Amino acid sequence: MSMKQTTFLPSINPAYSLSSHFERNSILKMAISSQYFSYTIFLLILQMLLPTILYASNDCRYTSIIAFGNSLTDTGNLKNIDSVFNITPPQYFFPPYGETFFLKPTGRCSDGRLIIDFLAKGLGLPLIPPYVGSKENGNKTELGQGVNYAVVGAYALNSSFHEARGVFNSLTNVSLGDELEWFKISLSSFCTSSSDCKQKIGHSLFLVGEIGGNDYNMELVAGKSIKQVKSFVPLVIDKITATVKELIELGGKIFVVPNLLPLECAPLDLTLFKSSDARMYDNTTGCLISINKIEEYHNQLLQRELHKIQKNYPKVNVIYADYYNAALQLYRSPKQFGFVQPLRACCGGGGPYNYNPSAVCGEPSSTVCAHPNTFVNWDEIHLTEAAYRMIYMSVFQGSYSIPRFSSLCHAITS
Repeated sequence: MSMKQTTFLPSINPAYSLSSHFERNSILKMAISSQYFSYTIFLLILQMLLPTILYASNDCRYTSIIAFGNSLTDTGNLKNIDSVFNITPPQYFFPPYGETFFLKPTGRCSDGRLIIDFLAKGLGLPLIPPYVGSKENGNKTELGQGVNYAVVGAYALNSSFHEARGVFNSLTNVSLGDELEWFKISLSSFCTSSSDCKQKIGHSLFLVGEIGGNDYNMELVAGKSIKQVKSFVPLVIDKITATVKELIELGGKIFVVPNLLPLECAPLDLTLFKSSDARMYDNTTGCLISINKIEEYHNQLLQRELHKIQKNYPKVNVIYADYYNAALQLYRSPKQFGFVQPLRACCGGGGPYNYNPSAVCGEPSSTVCAHPNTFVNWDEIHLTEAAYRMIYMSVFQGSYSIPRFSSLCHAITS
């Protein structure tokens, strides 16, 4: 993982700020207090009102998706950054990446589609384009049906925080704060006035994350202890929640904020932190127990802070997306979901988990499995399209979110 460090940070304009007031659909309240009220009349009134009630709950009303995050969500930003600045691209942008669905590399760190791609399809939207791609090709950035600001390798915290600790990112120096600034810059292209911005942003679904995984994993790989990494988890959570609050002030109304995926089940971590002590592994998954302590702490703090935001902004919907447990079930009961290889990477350079830092996926010396749809892990750190589809279904169609996303948007499809 000793790649030459790439530094990229577009010029940032002063923040574009808007005030935000959320106007919800009015909720019909009907009190039937008189004992003489006719039951027949009540049924007639209920019959007239029922279509309106059902319409309010079944209509998604999301006109676009605005996304922030890292490689779990990036649909081409880093690929386009490297192309614009003539930077040698990482292995993620070479075959066999993209082979399952797109039949070529697209900048997605998987064999095919990501969770955001399935979400867009489920909401009846096209695939969400990367921000850098549209901007650097000379096209005016339009909100349209969505914009994706996520970047492979992005931190939640500023890169300077990690660099001061002796940890350097070989992929990019982009952070969540930079992605938010890009969004603010885009507002002048999205809308013609403050009221126009509020209208458009208010009908968008904001996907904020997953983010934070790189902050933790790159520090672990650099040799930091579990205790050292846990010490800055509150800073990561503060950054995520501050971002959500700022987006609310800009006009956002609907937010999905995912927690972390199980890093302890990634071939990279399983290989680098392998142990001869069986007690270091979860006997139901085979994943590392120690790294789980970081994610458990992160996820608990995130859920608690999002609850506070929801309480302070009652007219906004903040949804905690439990990517962690949605993914963990794939490792615990792989056969139930059609997987035969829960921990081994589909694409890699050999070893117990098919991860070899000298022959990573995308390099000529690596090999790829014949059936990615039977694997959970695609490469050393990312999942297969099949796994992402299952996580999408569990979170956005099932019960792995608080509150349930499906209860707010019944019209979503697979």
